[in-house]
Amino acid sequence: MNAPTEPTFTPERQREVVAALRALLPADCILFNEEDTRPYECDGLAAFRRLPMVVLLPQNEAQVVAIMQTCRALAVPIVPRGAGTGLSGGAMPIADGVVLSLVKLNRIVSLDPVSRTAVVQPGVRNLAISDAAAKHNLYYAPDPSSQIACTIGGNVAENSGGVHCLKYGLTVHNVMRVRAVTIDGDIIELGNGALDASGLDLLAVFIGSEGMLGIVTEVTVKLIPKPQAARVIMASFDDVVRCGNAVANVIAAGVIPAGLEMMDRTSTRMVEPFVKAGYDIDAAAILLCESDGTIEEVEEDIARMSAVLKECGATAIAVSQNEAERLKFWSGRKNAFPAAGRISPDYYCMDGTIPRKNLAQVLLGIAQMEIKYGLRCANVFHAGDGNLHPLILFDANLEGEFDRAEQFGAEILALCVEVGGTITGEHGVGIEKIGSMCVQFSALEIAAFIAVKRAFDPAYLLNPDKAIPTLQRCAEFGKMRVSGGQLKFADLPRF
Repeated sequence: MNAPTEPTFTPERQREVVAALRALLPADCILFNEEDTRPYECDGLAAFRRLPMVVLLPQNEAQVVAIMQTCRALAVPIVPRGAGTGLSGGAMPIADGVVLSLVKLNRIVSLDPVSRTAVVQPGVRNLAISDAAAKHNLYYAPDPSSQIACTIGGNVAENSGGVHCLKYGLTVHNVMRVRAVTIDGDIIELGNGALDASGLDLLAVFIGSEGMLGIVTEVTVKLIPKPQAARVIMASFDDVVRCGNAVANVIAAGVIPAGLEMMDRTSTRMVEPFVKAGYDIDAAAILLCESDGTIEEVEEDIARMSAVLKECGATAIAVSQNEAERLKFWSGRKNAFPAAGRISPDYYCMDGTIPRKNLAQVLLGIAQMEIKYGLRCANVFHAGDGNLHPLILFDANLEGEFDRAEQFGAEILALCVEVGGTITGEHGVGIEKIGSMCVQFSALEIAAFIAVKRAFDPAYLLNPDKAIPTLQRCAEFGKMRVSGGQLKFADLPRF
C-alpha cells in the first residue's frame, strides 16, 4: 500500500503541458521533477497515491484564470489542492493531470468587525482567520481538528465542520460568498454579503462539491463574537449504550451544547498517554459537553446537562474550572487522530452520519464488526450531530489487513445508511467512498448529480472520477437501488 507510485503519464505529454504553462507562471511555480512532485501524490488518505504529472502554484487569481483556459484547451484534468489534510482522497492526482495548489493565495483581503465578516483567499489557514479576528473579540466558528493547518479553500470544498458544529454549523452555514473560476476561465460569484440572495442557492451547491465545479479564489466568511464564558463537562459511563442514549437525551432536554463529543475506551486509552487530557480511561465511554455564552447561561446549561447525564447513568462528572482545563479536555479529542499513530502502524478514519437516536445501535454494530474483521476500532464522534469518526486500526505490512480495513469501513457506512444516515459528514466522498455512494443513492439521484457536474464542467476536467460515481461503476458495484424494479439503466440519461 505504501510503495511509491509510478508515473501514469508519458514524458511527451508532460513536456507539452509544461511548455504551455511556462508562459503563464514563474519557473518556481511549476513543479514537474519527481522529487518535487512526490509530496503531492496523496492527501491525508495515504493509502491511495498517484504521482502528479505537474504541480502548479499560482500566486494570484489572474494566473488561475490563465491556467484554467490553457488546461481546458489542452484537455488536461485539474485537481485543486489546499493543505492536503483531506481524508477521502479528494486531492489525489489524476492520470495525465495537473495538481493546482492554492497555498500561495494566502492573504486575508479584509476584515470588517462592524459587519462581522472577513474576505480571505483560499490558502488562508482556518485558525489564522480567528487569530486575525481575535483583537476584535471575534472568531470563525468551524473548527476541524486540522484547523491549525487546513485551509479555508479546502474547508469550502469539503464543507468541513468540527467539534463546535452542533451549535454553530458547518462551513456552508458560515460562508456568505464564494468567488471562483470556472473551467472556461470565467470568474463567478456565488452568494453575497447580504442575509439572502436571489435565484437558486448555487452557493450551497458549490460548498462541499470537492473541487468538481470550479476553483475557489476568494471567500467571505461570517465572524461571531467570542462568548463571555465556556465550560466543559466530562461525563463517564460504564456502558456505551447508556452513553449513546445520553446524547439524544441532552438534546431532547432543550439544551444545544456548543460541543457534544463522545469517545469510547479504546480512544481514551489511546489519547491519554499522548495528551494527558485528564480522561477517565476506566470508563467504557466518555462525553464532552460544552456550554458557552454569558456566565449565567453557561452555569444554567451546565447544571441542566449534568442532571440529564446523571439520570442517564453517568458514573462520574467533572466540570472544567478554568480556560486552561477546558482546552485540556478538548485537546484529547482534537488529537485523537495523531494519537492513533502511537498504538497502530496504520489507521483508516471513517466518516459517516446517523440520527442521534441510533448512536448506541451503531456502536454495538461496530463492535460486532471488530470481531468479524479481526481489527480494533477506536470510536470518536461528533455525537451531537451524529457524525461518526471510527478509526480502524491495522498494519498495512500484514497481507490482507488493508483490504479487511476497507471492507470494515464500507460496512460501517452501509450501516449508517441503513439506520437513516449518510456516508459522510465532513470528510467528503473523494475516491474513498465512491462505492458507498451507490449504496446510498438511487440511479436517478446519481444521474442528477452528474447533470449538475456537467452544467459547471461540460469537459469533465475538474477533479474527475471523484465524489460522483458513474452509473456504470454503480452497476459494477452491484449495489444500485432501483425503485420497484422498474428502472433500467438504458432508461437513464447518459453524459
